[in-house]
Amino acid sequence: MFIVPEGEIAGLIGEDAAYQAVEGVFAAMAREEAYNFPVVREAIGYADALYGFKSGFDRAGLVLGLKSGGYWPGNAEKGLTNHQSTVVLFDPDTGRPQALVGGNLLTALRTAAASAVSINHLARKDAKVLGMIGAGHQSAFQMRAAVRQRSFEKVVGWNLHPEMLVRLEETATELGLPFEAVKLDHLGAEADVIVSITSSFAPILMADQVRPGTHIACMGTDTKGKQEVEAALLAGATVFTDELAQSVSIGEAQHAVAEGLIAEGDITEIGRVIIGAHPGRRSEDEVTLFDGTGVGLQDLAAAAAALRLAQEKGVALEVEV
Repeated sequence: MFIVPEGEIAGLIGEDAAYQAVEGVFAAMAREEAYNFPVVREAIGYADALYGFKSGFDRAGLVLGLKSGGYWPGNAEKGLTNHQSTVVLFDPDTGRPQALVGGNLLTALRTAAASAVSINHLARKDAKVLGMIGAGHQSAFQMRAAVRQRSFEKVVGWNLHPEMLVRLEETATELGLPFEAVKLDHLGAEADVIVSITSSFAPILMADQVRPGTHIACMGTDTKGKQEVEAALLAGATVFTDELAQSVSIGEAQHAVAEGLIAEGDITEIGRVIIGAHPGRRSEDEVTLFDGTGVGLQDLAAAAAALRLAQEKGVALEVEV
């Protein structure tokens, strides 16, 4: 079995490789060549932590495994990222463990890659202003991935705790873009693309704050009860997701479906857009929304890519099991 330590991931895989892995696995899902298993995600009753497993099998790529981990909100005070995870890959021919891969950076990269895939396939081509809701650890990854998909000229941002917006400002400066901290009404009125990446359990962005033609990537809702946008926003948008089952159960769409505002059949898996089975955006005025719940196959695809590169570079540690 191979071990790819967390400290090696940054030197192995970046935005482009993560994008290719995620887009490819979304396409495989649409072709029914890859599938996710049901998610286990629970509050453990200790340290306010959420812990669980995401797993699946990519039959086309022969990638089988799981990601174990979750969210520890007190980790920042300990100098650690709040999201902690590890990916375990198995040999699909024998079931033997194949690799143990550090999953923290991979999670950030694959989450950002998923929103980038949605921007590439759904946002207006002339999008110029990127709106960011949330300024936590993953927000910088989201911004870096997003700006690779459109010729953005400005970033506007909002966060519940304004003092954290320095992360967005520094990232925008790194990318050569001006940044402005704004109120939500201003953000919705100006942004052509909005990425929300929070851990909210109450709606932040309201339907009347979003203008026609906007693309929204909701990337923080991955647990029952979480919510980043008003349910009515989904009712007025064309809704896409990574996986339908997760979207209606633990994703942003859970609330709109529960309230009867949309039905499960109103949601389209983005893989269908990627393979040409759905047209995606149909007009310049259409509001499109991507419900990024985070599927196990994303983690497995990114981990498999990291393992291949680690083996090529000789940084994968081999151990007997």
